[in-house]
Amino acid sequence: MQFRYVATGLVLAVALAGCQRTSYNNSYADLPAQPAPLQAQPVGGVEGGQLPPPGGADPSQFPTAPAGNQQMAAVDPNAAAPASALDIKKEQMVGNWRVSNAGASCDMFLTLTNLGSGSRGGTRGCAGELTTMGSWEVNGKMVQFKNRAGDVIGRVYKSADNRFDGTTNSGQPVSLSR
Repeated sequence: MQFRYVATGLVLAVALAGCQRTSYNNSYADLPAQPAPLQAQPVGGVEGGQLPPPGGADPSQFPTAPAGNQQMAAVDPNAAAPASALDIKKEQMVGNWRVSNAGASCDMFLTLTNLGSGSRGGTRGCAGELTTMGSWEVNGKMVQFKNRAGDVIGRVYKSADNRFDGTTNSGQPVSLSR
């Protein structure tokens, strides 16, 4: 029994010894508490004037800017699906979709959870308008994607089993597949 007390005391002493500092190196004691402030340097005068064209090139070689406030034409959010579009059931849309948009790929997730006038949905890794997607809904033979404010940002129609094709409002092609 005494051996148990001695062993416990020895283990405790070794453990506490590991917590003690055995050496002290005060090599930083000679350093000042803060670095010395920098001395101000004189500054020359400021000049103004017109910059020359880039690279000294002739300005007439550059194209002129378009006149007015031109924007891309938006696609009609109420556009009808083509005659070849297949029927869509909302339940078929639920789940994960691989999206091809303007040559890039990303993921889209569609649920049946209500959100505004549609169902909750979202994207991951997408670019452009699809990054703002918050909901979706089936409208006839079209699936409309909406931003968080409820505005239609794109639409697709069923072109084959597990494949949908369409466009975003800016006219970029969109394809969904599984």
